[in-house]
Amino acid sequence: MRPADLYARFDHFRAALDDLTEGSAVRRIWDREPSLWSADSEVAGAISERLGWLDVAGGRPEWRHELETLTAAVGDDGINRVVVAGMGGSSLAPEVFSELFGDASRTKLTVLDSTHPKTIADRLPEDDLDSTLIIVSSKSGTTAETRAFALRAERLVPSTRHLVAITDADTNLAKEAHARTWRAVFANPGDIGGRYSALSLFGMVPAALIGVDVERIWRSGSDMLTACGPGHGGVDNPALVLGAFMAGLARSGRDKLTVLTSAKLASFGDWLEQLIAESTGKQGTGVVPVVREPLGPPAVYGDDRAFVVVELADDPVPGVDALEDAGFPLLRIRLDDRYAVGGEFVRWELATALAGAVMGIDPFDQPDVAESKRNTDEVLEEIVGGTDLPEPEDGDLSDLLESVQPADYVSLQAYLPPNDKLAGGLAELRLIIRDNLRVATTAGWGPRFLHSTGQLHKGGPSTGAFVQIVDDPQADVEVPGEPYTFAALIRAQADGDLQTLRAHGLDAVRVGKEIL
Repeated sequence: MRPADLYARFDHFRAALDDLTEGSAVRRIWDREPSLWSADSEVAGAISERLGWLDVAGGRPEWRHELETLTAAVGDDGINRVVVAGMGGSSLAPEVFSELFGDASRTKLTVLDSTHPKTIADRLPEDDLDSTLIIVSSKSGTTAETRAFALRAERLVPSTRHLVAITDADTNLAKEAHARTWRAVFANPGDIGGRYSALSLFGMVPAALIGVDVERIWRSGSDMLTACGPGHGGVDNPALVLGAFMAGLARSGRDKLTVLTSAKLASFGDWLEQLIAESTGKQGTGVVPVVREPLGPPAVYGDDRAFVVVELADDPVPGVDALEDAGFPLLRIRLDDRYAVGGEFVRWELATALAGAVMGIDPFDQPDVAESKRNTDEVLEEIVGGTDLPEPEDGDLSDLLESVQPADYVSLQAYLPPNDKLAGGLAELRLIIRDNLRVATTAGWGPRFLHSTGQLHKGGPSTGAFVQIVDDPQADVEVPGEPYTFAALIRAQADGDLQTLRAHGLDAVRVGKEIL
């Protein structure tokens, strides 16, 4: 559906677009005016230190030389595998580049963002790292999972020449990497938040290492930034249209933004999920992104749905015309080629920031993320202290599903080793729930989702029903230098998040992996 048709048919979209236009929202973003989001001086001050993503859409001249130098030296050393060890914004954009461009590269890029012992052993094995480069990626440099990854990586690699850090300047990670003579330490601008960092060094260092033409990516980003600038208004501004679509329809009750993608763009959907969920899910409101949910007939969707199709020109998403014919609001975005993803990062970052202005929230903070971390730390302390922890009460899955209302969503949270078999089981379970209850479903791997949708779960609309899926790891892996193992860490993360969900009065149950 064309933006002009959406404007004519959907009142809430039209109202949101008009509000943004009359409030000069695009110009105010260009002028870096934090008052677009908050009149509170303290909040505005924090926002003004989170707008650096607008400055890197086209890259930076000094970065080009740094990336060329690193890529050439790594190639000369016979590196043919890169592991990005990070969480959330540090890992999701590299995964997009791997999915889009990996098939044409001699260097394989793998993302490590799970603390499950089996995944740790598979992606950071005790041997065979002679041709592997490990990128430890963390904005703060203190993320618990990333620190654990770094400790294991440093223990196993043949030399520190196999280690690279990407972090903000002067973090503990940067200082330790310099002191231990890692191959390289990349200092990212400190005014860029993790989920807005795709076109910064967090995304582009891994992209360059697998042969992506980063100049074309940045050119695409710069072109989109221009297209979304103050010189383009109303339905002619791609970010303005998308931001109004997300926020306006959410205000009308259509807050389940269902993103349908070409197969090659599935990981782009995961990146969108974090951007939207963590940016808008707070103060009891938010847009609930629904990604990787298989497309169904119109009859299985409720009136809380809005759809965005993101597709490659040579791989269109089939079956979406039926949704338009059934009257669902649907915005279609088509990428001419895979390098256009650079522009899409920019479009969605701007749109999400604009949606925050419509919804009256700060899209750059994440006030509810720390609670689960605190609970995780408390559980870990008890484990380290030798306390024999009781298993949390599971709850009853049937009761939870029977209590689900039409405008709710069911979130499957799998603290399991990510693999194709289990992913297939999650997809099948989502279909069963959606088609029988006619509600939206989401799914995430724990603890990865804690850094993406976790903010939405606790701070957003209280319409989620949560199913935590756990296993008992058959083999464990130590965290070098720490008094706990990876099995203890992932259990503490699962227990801590279950406590947090229930403390917020949300329905949450725990089941075993046999459900898949």
